Amino acid sequence: MVTTNVYSINFVEKFKQKLFLSLLYAATAFIMLAFLTQVTFVILTALGKDDLIQKAVNEFNWKFDGTFKNHPGNVMYNADEHVWIESVTNNVKIGKLAGNRQLEFGVKNVLEEYLQEKGLDLTPSAPNKLVVQIVYLDVLTTKKNVSVFHKNEEEVVIRMKGTLMKDGKKVKEVMVEESSSEISMSTLIVDEGGKFNQTSLSNALKKASEKLITKLFEK
Repeated sequence: MVTTNVYSINFVEKFKQKLFLSLLYAATAFIMLAFLTQVTFVILTALGKDDLIQKAVNEFNWKFDGTFKNHPGNVMYNADEHVWIESVTNNVKIGKLAGNRQLEFGVKNVLEEYLQEKGLDLTPSAPNKLVVQIVYLDVLTTKKNVSVFHKNEEEVVIRMKGTLMKDGKKVKEVMVEESSSEISMSTLIVDEGGKFNQTSLSNALKKASEKLITKLFEK
């Protein structure tokens, strides 16, 4: 038992010595590196190489400064926290918004907002790419007549498909469908029908976009 205790004490002492020497060597190496860097900068300044100094400072900042954590070369860069919307395509075949480019831009803006709300950074060079297709968009109108009044319930239905790619390979693909309705009461007039209620359209787009992002990035 005594021999075991002595061995344990010796092991601990040797470990402490090695740890102290390792820290001492690391500190010495850091001081030497700092000294050599200082000397190098002094020499470059004397030679009028200010452009090289600025380049070296920029490289150091991009590598270690947390301000540039979205830069792929930064030590704090996390690829999973970055995504880019590669494309949003309007594949709607019928209706007033079929092939409408403004609809594509609107959906892309909404998607970007929800991605940022989830703490993801929008980076063009990100390995994660999002491809979205607007598959279906239409308005369904239900009429109910009561005496000289009528009630219209317009329901905007949207269906979108999203594909998450990483380094060019498909990771996940989901299809979502959402709807939003707007009820209006008015005296009986000739109903033209087929018109999109702006509020319902906006709500449907937001609901579908949120569901799409949630499903694509849920663990």
